[in-house]
Amino acid sequence: MPGRNQQLVLDALTRFDRPMGAYELLGLLRQEGLRSPLQIYRALDQLIEEGLVHRIESLSAFALCVHSECGSHGRAAFAICANCGRASEVHDPALERVLRRIARRQGFRTKSATVELSGLCEACAHR
Repeated sequence: MPGRNQQLVLDALTRFDRPMGAYELLGLLRQEGLRSPLQIYRALDQLIEEGLVHRIESLSAFALCVHSECGSHGRAAFAICANCGRASEVHDPALERVLRRIARRQGFRTKSATVELSGLCEACAHR
């Protein structure tokens, strides 16, 4: 069960349905009593650890996890639109197998893996 700060961050990510940066979240949640970036980052770290949120490195942003199975293995892929900024979380068992195989060949134990695809979403591509 998320604590108060984690729940506030989770609610904000749910409400806006798009990846958000920590400072953007802080701006939204100041009126709720969150005053420092550290409070936001701690909440995000806990939500990531619980498998409820993903960090999207290329955007320096955080996205709500939409697949319940993420928490068990920490792998996700995102298709990120360079035009509108939407990020769609996708899961593909074939991709997961490839990532496991690559890690195994390197003798690497993966804690998590996030694949980011950058391009145009269907709506933006047809404009």
